Amino acid sequence: MVEPQVEISVILPAYNEAENIAALIRQIQGVLDAAGRTCEILVVDDGSDDGTGAQAAQAGAVVIRHPYNIGNGAAVKTGIRHARGQVLVMLDADGQHPPEDIPRLLALIGEYDMVVGARSAASDTALHRDIANQLYNLLASYVSGRKIEDLTSGFRAIKASVARGFVYLLPNRFSYPTTITLATIRSGRSLAYVPIASRRRQGRSKIRLLRDGIRFLLIIAKIATFYSPLKVFIPVSVSMFLTGFGYGLFKVFFLGLPYGPTSAMLMTISVVVFLVGLVSEQVAQLRFEHSEFMDHAE
Repeated sequence: MVEPQVEISVILPAYNEAENIAALIRQIQGVLDAAGRTCEILVVDDGSDDGTGAQAAQAGAVVIRHPYNIGNGAAVKTGIRHARGQVLVMLDADGQHPPEDIPRLLALIGEYDMVVGARSAASDTALHRDIANQLYNLLASYVSGRKIEDLTSGFRAIKASVARGFVYLLPNRFSYPTTITLATIRSGRSLAYVPIASRRRQGRSKIRLLRDGIRFLLIIAKIATFYSPLKVFIPVSVSMFLTGFGYGLFKVFFLGLPYGPTSAMLMTISVVVFLVGLVSEQVAQLRFEHSEFMDHAE
């Protein structure tokens, strides 16, 4: 017997969300039914101990359970691997993202490979997180070469074929939106933003500002070196060269000392760093070409 084709797969990574999950599932199902979309709702229970999976199953979702808490990104990866839909919708299970905005994201899929719900000024979010997100957006905009309106939003719709191509890149923790956003842009795929008014999460936040903030910055650096190495290597190389050159001139003109080996070493290393960047750029290009060839071969 052939299973009916599923148009939309909604992926809800959940960890101890028993209080919210059933109502959210019913809201999502109602919104997509009203929009005339065939869908499946996948709840990936990431090792919850409060009955989240049972509540989700009773509400009609397909539940996939991790034996222990692996991470939000790991739950999303599990959902991507099990999804049957042509388009994947991802949103948090804590009630932050309004399900009624899902059709607005889906309306742009086709023309765009991924559509992200960008939190607007009307969102009920903490000030310190707004400031941190602005910093992440600026750094990501530099890396990607286009304006990033909301790097860390977990509310997005994406073509299933595109998402599966990036599964191996996604980290297991909360920084998966950062990775999939930059990977989509740097691989030449299209991205759009739809403004949304997110709500304050219900219950206690599982994100830690310092720990996960540092992780986000490391992920940006990782993706930059993975997809656009010269964006990292050129600034480092130029900084080292100017530091060595300036330090040498300072010694000669202000201290009356010889130019010195330190300045020469910094300038030499700066050239080596630049050359490493060039090689890395070529490796990245070859990887893209191999990836595209494999996609066409399939």
